[in-house]
Amino acid sequence: MLVVRLEAEDDLDGWREAARALALADVPPSQVDWAVGAIRSLFGGAQQLPPPTRPTFSVPKPFLDLAALVVCHREPERFGLLYALLCRIRDNRQAMEDRADPLVQRLERMAKEVRRDAHKMHAFVRFREVEDDGGVRMVAWFEPDNHIVRREAGFFVRRFAVMRWSILTPELCIHWDCERLTESPGATRADAPDGDPIEETWKTYYASIFNPARLKIKAMTKEMPKKYWKNMPETALVGELIAGARGRELEMVERSRSKAIPESGRDLELALAGEAEARQAERALQPGGNMLGAWEALLADAKACTRCSLYGPATQTVFGEGPLDAHIMFVGEQPGDQEDLAGRPFIGPAGQLFNRALGEAGVDRSTTYVTNAVKHFKFEPRGKRRIHSKPGGPEIDACRWWIDQERVLIKPPVTVALGATAARSLFGKTVTIGAMRGKPHRAADGGETWVTVHPSFLLRVQDRQEEEYARFVEDLRAIGERAKALA
Repeated sequence: MLVVRLEAEDDLDGWREAARALALADVPPSQVDWAVGAIRSLFGGAQQLPPPTRPTFSVPKPFLDLAALVVCHREPERFGLLYALLCRIRDNRQAMEDRADPLVQRLERMAKEVRRDAHKMHAFVRFREVEDDGGVRMVAWFEPDNHIVRREAGFFVRRFAVMRWSILTPELCIHWDCERLTESPGATRADAPDGDPIEETWKTYYASIFNPARLKIKAMTKEMPKKYWKNMPETALVGELIAGARGRELEMVERSRSKAIPESGRDLELALAGEAEARQAERALQPGGNMLGAWEALLADAKACTRCSLYGPATQTVFGEGPLDAHIMFVGEQPGDQEDLAGRPFIGPAGQLFNRALGEAGVDRSTTYVTNAVKHFKFEPRGKRRIHSKPGGPEIDACRWWIDQERVLIKPPVTVALGATAARSLFGKTVTIGAMRGKPHRAADGGETWVTVHPSFLLRVQDRQEEEYARFVEDLRAIGERAKALA
């Protein structure tokens, strides 16, 4: 029996090196014992690995992707199971395509469980502010079901690139200082902070977007298992929100009935005069709670945003604007010089061109919500002028939190990325405008995301401005028609 010792529970590289050597030496899976320990040598004891008896072989990429997930599973037999499948692939490259194979099915289930655990980590990590020698640090506690912490560290580095943070778990802790990721041994729940003043604002926001008409307790507890509740401040409100859900739902229904058709004999002038109040009331109740109040709370938080360094030289935060029941959300790049001074999006030269194009496309801007991927103006001073400078990846990632919250509140059927920066913010990666343009892309929340150029692009292409402008108008016309169809 050969004993293979790996350095860590998620030692993918170590497993691949050992498994390749074993498969080439024709060692059967039943003759290998996989173990995790501190011994650095690959094979324990004085055992010698038999020399290779087979030529080098390749494996399909789906197997490598599967292995990368399965090694993070808590199942003690995972390394042996993967090696058994590797031996089958060595002899038959199409072995993974047999979906009825119990081994393939078992490994696929394990991979699915790891992906789900990673999703839970992304969704349920809650940072709390503490002070250390380096200043402010955001600290979170999480208890994963599998060995996913190292694998998912990159997600948090990309998402919070300009924030100092630590994630504590029982097995392993990871720390980011805005430049370097480090590890430390596991911690206990007592090592994590209990709360901070930001949580009260977050709880107010969470309560205001809670939708009683869509409450499904079974689905909620399935997607947000109770084991994570103790880490999240908003769960303290869940019992009260559930208890009052039915009453709030009936209030929504009654308000909807009262304004759907004016009562006979009601003075039409009074009905029209109350339209603005009715619309505001509708937004307050749909989709769930004081929606306008939630947006105002979000705006107040954004005004004090320090998630990246752009807040320093900028005049102010430029947040989104428009009706909260908009069917289209337009996301631009960042505010320009005039937007920075006025505190409103799309009012400069590009904004004026945007308004003209919307009009020709038959889309009323006043019915749309307009915002930017980055909320502060990034520029280079040149004398008395401030020259636009393109936001970098860390700045886009740091500001994505605000876009996510705007989308959660408004739930637009159609979201439009105006330019590459907006597309990166919405898709979480760099995309090519030409490849994405002119067709819908399914968003994680069920809506559609469309991609087109930024209006400032039209100001720069003087040689073919008329042609590109016409194409931009056609994009907007198609988007407007699609939003009407979905609404």
